[in-house]
Amino acid sequence: MPIYQLTDDLIFPPVEGAQDGIVAVGGDLLPERLVIAYQSGIFPWYSEGDPIIWWSPDPRFVLFPEELHVSKSMYRVLKKEDFSVTVDQNFEEVIQKCRRIPRRGQKGTWITEEMELAYIRLHDMGIAHSVEVWENDELVGGMYGVRSGKVFSGESMFSKVSNASKVALISFIQRFQKEGGVLFDCQVHSDHMASMGAKEIGREEFLKYLN
Repeated sequence: MPIYQLTDDLIFPPVEGAQDGIVAVGGDLLPERLVIAYQSGIFPWYSEGDPIIWWSPDPRFVLFPEELHVSKSMYRVLKKEDFSVTVDQNFEEVIQKCRRIPRRGQKGTWITEEMELAYIRLHDMGIAHSVEVWENDELVGGMYGVRSGKVFSGESMFSKVSNASKVALISFIQRFQKEGGVLFDCQVHSDHMASMGAKEIGREEFLKYLN
């Protein structure tokens, strides 16, 4: 069965028809399309030079805020208050560093220039958000993602010094929970997020939280 090819129309096929998690290919990263995608449990993920690939994995990897696991060592880091944390103070620099700072075990980045500009537009609309971690007035860690009601989809994070990205994540999830957030969407499995309490749930259950 061929993969659904998007047109200029701002519609997606039902996610139940996804093949190995792929809902569709093509289209664009217009804010209107991205909003519809996230509200439907779909996100873009592709490499430079490839067509846009739209995903809705089943199962979905998520973290319930009340199940966040903070290790004893991270409790000590947070208690020392060597870092300060802000929200939405420098979205552009956060996504730029997520794109450009190398990650151990990874070659290149999936954050294309087109994607960077698209999420900056979403931030300007109040839909995409960033968390900044500062050490002595230097931006040393952070993360960004998209909020859809009570669900936040984490897109990427970076760290220039040890533990900075963990501080961003923990601080944000604790704040998100206080604001009524019920689910942090990790999208796909990672050992790092699993160690912090993330787990798999079915796509159908995930969509219930979105809707």
